[in-house]
Amino acid sequence: MATRYILTKEDSTLYKKSRPVKSFDERLHQLLDDMTETLLASGGVGLAAPQVGILRRAVLVIETNVPDGEEEKILELINPEIVSTSGEQRGAEGCLSFPDEYGIVTRPLEVTVKAQDRFGESFIVTGTGLTARCFCHEIDHLDGIVFTTLCERMLTREELENGQTEE
Repeated sequence: MATRYILTKEDSTLYKKSRPVKSFDERLHQLLDDMTETLLASGGVGLAAPQVGILRRAVLVIETNVPDGEEEKILELINPEIVSTSGEQRGAEGCLSFPDEYGIVTRPLEVTVKAQDRFGESFIVTGTGLTARCFCHEIDHLDGIVFTTLCERMLTREELENGQTEE
């Protein structure tokens, strides 16, 4: 495994559409392993392949909604598609590719995604709260959409320092 460089907003790769994953081979497994190491080292909660320069439909999301005493787990979503959403949440959102930038974004409160695992097996997963937000954010990356284009407004450093991250 290796930590990969996370592209920042100046890189045009972030604004391009990713291609589906067709080969569920060692190369994909290495990408997912490297992305896991990169995500864990970054302190983020999600990472999309385009953020490490790979235009393939693969994302990682840390499932933070776990019962007390259980470890958070990393969800690997290959060729993910949002199949349903419900509710609404509005709050601060940031991105590893936009360091120190945060804005108010409205997302669904619950999101169900159909995806494949690293071996090509299909599955369905539902996330709520932060996990739902991450599903949307990371899947947007696969279509070249970055959170700043969805922000109602950006937050100032003063608002962040004072914990004023909700409307």
